[in-house]
Amino acid sequence: MNVKPLFDRVVVESIENTETTKSGFILPSASQEKQQMARVISVGPGGMVDGKEVVMQVKVGDKILYSKYAGSEFKLDGKELTIIRQSDILAIVE
Repeated sequence: MNVKPLFDRVVVESIENTETTKSGFILPSASQEKQQMARVISVGPGGMVDGKEVVMQVKVGDKILYSKYAGSEFKLDGKELTIIRQSDILAIVE
């Protein structure tokens, strides 16, 4: 199934990060904080949002950092995805 976000929305998938303590224990993702780095899956068209023209700055495949409590999470085809506004994206990671 494919998701096409509207206006200035972006669909992202969290990048899994296995974290290891100093003593070598691997922490499961359930015990870690929500990851703030993600890969862009789908991008809305931009356009007029709240009376202002929005030009999309990200594209599919970009690796991004986004605000900690941004977006709405949902599951689609067994994947956990988040939909956020472009303004909640802090940076593109290169």
